[in-house]
Amino acid sequence: MTRQPKITFIGAGSTVFMKNIIGDVLQRPALADATIALMDINPQRLAESEIVAGKLVRTLGTKAKIETYANQKKALEGADFVVVAFQIGGYEPATVTDFEVPKKYGLRQTIADTLGVGGIMRGLRTVPHLWSICEDMLAVCPQAILLQYVNPMAINTWAIAEKYPTIRQVGLCHSVQGTAGELARDLDIPLNEIRYRAAGINHMAFYLAFEHRQPDGSYRNLYPDLLRGYREGRFPKESHWNPRCPNKVRYEMLTRLGYFVTESSEHFAEYTPYFIKEGREDLIEKFGIPLDEYPKRCVEQIERWKGQAAAYQEAETIEVKESHEYASSIMNSVWTGEPSVIYGNIRNNGCITSLPANCAAEVPCLVDSSGIQPTYIGALPPQLTALIRTNINVQELTVAALMTENREHVYHAAMMDPHTAAELDLDQIWSLTDDLIAAHGAFLPDWVRGGRKIQAA
Repeated sequence: MTRQPKITFIGAGSTVFMKNIIGDVLQRPALADATIALMDINPQRLAESEIVAGKLVRTLGTKAKIETYANQKKALEGADFVVVAFQIGGYEPATVTDFEVPKKYGLRQTIADTLGVGGIMRGLRTVPHLWSICEDMLAVCPQAILLQYVNPMAINTWAIAEKYPTIRQVGLCHSVQGTAGELARDLDIPLNEIRYRAAGINHMAFYLAFEHRQPDGSYRNLYPDLLRGYREGRFPKESHWNPRCPNKVRYEMLTRLGYFVTESSEHFAEYTPYFIKEGREDLIEKFGIPLDEYPKRCVEQIERWKGQAAAYQEAETIEVKESHEYASSIMNSVWTGEPSVIYGNIRNNGCITSLPANCAAEVPCLVDSSGIQPTYIGALPPQLTALIRTNINVQELTVAALMTENREHVYHAAMMDPHTAAELDLDQIWSLTDDLIAAHGAFLPDWVRGGRKIQAA
């Protein structure tokens, strides 16, 4: 009998996301009879996910085996693929803290999960737990591929590569393919007629080419159409992803940089110093910037889940739709050798020559039985490189803090953040960082909470 893959899901209490990934997996013939190991520290959420996964198996009529674990290492034993999706500290108290403490200093945010003081704190909370997964993988499944869906994606991917370079990992996001779909809707062009190539870092990659296939097989550059539509007021259309954010920030940046960024306007607004400014409500209004967007989403998701959980409990079968996530495509290609192309976050290693070799880059990757092979991009246009570096500075210093357990680098990361530095002076930044560390308490590593440790040069 041909061996079936084992897929371990760490953070399986994220039931809706687990459902999407496992639903995709079970629709792949080569993966349909896999062993699915679900692990979470929350017994109730784990039990809910077990029920949903079981109903997915029944709905699709596969022979997949569902197992549940409270012990991480046990769940990982013999795994071929490890999917990670969790949030340390949850919406309450951690996310609320990341928003409310900075507000006391007049520092407003939209998402706060990738960069800025919120992203830094989230990285400090998250990376040690990802490292613990890597440690267990080395012990019980050293050849498994880690598919990491946790924010702050770039900080996480960088930190894993620094401390556990032998772990086969990729950070996965849906921003590249998701934004391509949004632009296709704006242009009224079928997505399957569009060809694109993107590169950069997670949440700040840019379409280096965005083209429409013509009847004669040639390709036409779509950037003039996007620029014209924005200047004439036809674009952006209402955001399919988030009606609260009209997506004007990214179109405005297209007019300034010449390239369209792959992450949403609500994210991008807080990665730069240009859009969220104290006393400039005109900017907030003009560009439709949704302040406190992530807490609003969290509250809505929590309420929505209450209804979904009850419906899943009662239903005999569950509707299964194909998601836009790359996980099942990667697993299928590695397991069968059938090649595919994905956008992944990996250690740069010279793929983008204008960015540091050790940073986490987001580039097209080829996937087959050999694993995930990033493709060579070369140098980005200099204006894109310069903007991306402002974000890499924050990521690099956060990773340096984690690697050296030097709390001073946490302050250095905060002072280099573009949005924070545009709003606060140095004393405010130091004080805010102290307040955030105190508020997060035991969610942070001991060395962060133990007081400043100044290392000589």
